[in-house]
Amino acid sequence: MTAVVEARHLSRFYEVKTSPFKPAKILRAVSDMSFTLEPGKTLAVVGESGCGKSTLARVVTMIEQPSEGDLTIDGIPVATADAGQRRRLRSAVQIVFQDPYGSLNPRKKIGTILEEPLKINTSLTRSERRQAAEAMLSKVGLRPEHYDRYPHMFSGGQRQRVAIARALMLRPKVVVADEPVSALDVSIQAQVLNLLMDLQDEFGLAYLFISHGLSVVEHIADDLVVMYLGRPVEHGTKEAIFRHPRHPYTRALLASTPFVDPTKRAERVVLSGELPSPMNPPPGCAFHRRCPFATDVCSVERPELRPVDGRDVACHHAEMVN
Repeated sequence: MTAVVEARHLSRFYEVKTSPFKPAKILRAVSDMSFTLEPGKTLAVVGESGCGKSTLARVVTMIEQPSEGDLTIDGIPVATADAGQRRRLRSAVQIVFQDPYGSLNPRKKIGTILEEPLKINTSLTRSERRQAAEAMLSKVGLRPEHYDRYPHMFSGGQRQRVAIARALMLRPKVVVADEPVSALDVSIQAQVLNLLMDLQDEFGLAYLFISHGLSVVEHIADDLVVMYLGRPVEHGTKEAIFRHPRHPYTRALLASTPFVDPTKRAERVVLSGELPSPMNPPPGCAFHRRCPFATDVCSVERPELRPVDGRDVACHHAEMVN
């Protein structure tokens, strides 16, 4: 199956001025990220806050341009796309934001919010736009009478359903979900995740699912990328990584994840130290100061992704991690 998104060595850097008397520092928010995403599949990107997940989301949705690397969407290289192609690609890639309370205009009715993408990007009549909006409301579990209501009249879960409906109005091929359930109650999270999976089956959507919780992505992901300080440290199928994580950081993330099933609970792993500054990362492996398996080579030589046990791992001692 042809990939709808293909990223090769994507990087996004920022110049940060910390003092008027000192040169700007380089913040490497995302470095050397490569992946492919096929229709009907979900790639989950997980990691601690500040590891570069949301920056990656902004690059894939073309809100920001990559500093290095190549991004191809629906067979079109983004860097060389002309204005018409970029317009088509922006319709093909949509995003669902984390905060359902801040992502909807409180001064506009739900119907107006849903119709806006159609008004800008299509030649549909007013009645056709309303019909499409009401049909999409039904698909996300809301009723036609919700069309004339304002966002403050809905719960957080209902607002996120509206945000999902808005993202689907142009029938995109790719949806970037940037921690779409982290602001919701646990009881509502499962409903929204089930809705996303149902819509994926119906429309053949490809999801780039951003999350800091492995317990969430276990239910929706096909493949996983674990990020640490802007870099991918483990990339493989969900089954392989959940069964036997090979990077010490992935192992620590899994051990800190609560599971109801006692057979899935991992031995507790305590990480020492704090997440380093992305503007001043440590030499060698960025994780070595917190890693229980670190040796001298880890402090001087940065490990590159290499195949280990059916996935790619950036660790000198991946075979030792049990």
